[in-house]
Amino acid sequence: MTTVPIELTVNGRSRRLDVAPNVTLLDVLRDDLGLTGTKECCLVGECGACTVSLDGRIVDSCLVLAVEADGAAVTTIEGLAVDGRMSPLQAAFLDEGAVQCGYCIPGQLMAAHDLLERVPHPTVEQVQEGLAGNLCRCGCYGQITEAVLATAEGHDR
Repeated sequence: MTTVPIELTVNGRSRRLDVAPNVTLLDVLRDDLGLTGTKECCLVGECGACTVSLDGRIVDSCLVLAVEADGAAVTTIEGLAVDGRMSPLQAAFLDEGAVQCGYCIPGQLMAAHDLLERVPHPTVEQVQEGLAGNLCRCGCYGQITEAVLATAEGHDR
């Protein structure tokens, strides 16, 4: 199969790859770059487990072809850590008991980070709306909401 050269900036690092035209951004992140924090689940954009930031907006990486992301900046869950330490938002998820099985957490965190960038002091309703595209099979929505609100109260993400 023919490949296409692409260049991405992933978590601040420039990456050049040759990809098949039908390969998703999710597959490139997980299989080619070894960034397995972004989860593969539904593959149809319904669950949010594969949520990443693409040029400053969150997307389901299972729905984006890698060639569509050529030249873009991508931030994955691994990119939220600061100097190898969890961000305050990640720590709040642990502190509030929002992490059960952990499968949805990368997508939840990416959506929450995006929300807090846009709305630094969200209401409960804004948190619920901001995370509506992310499903939690363990039912930790209350704890996830509390973690986002606790981070907002701390004025730091």
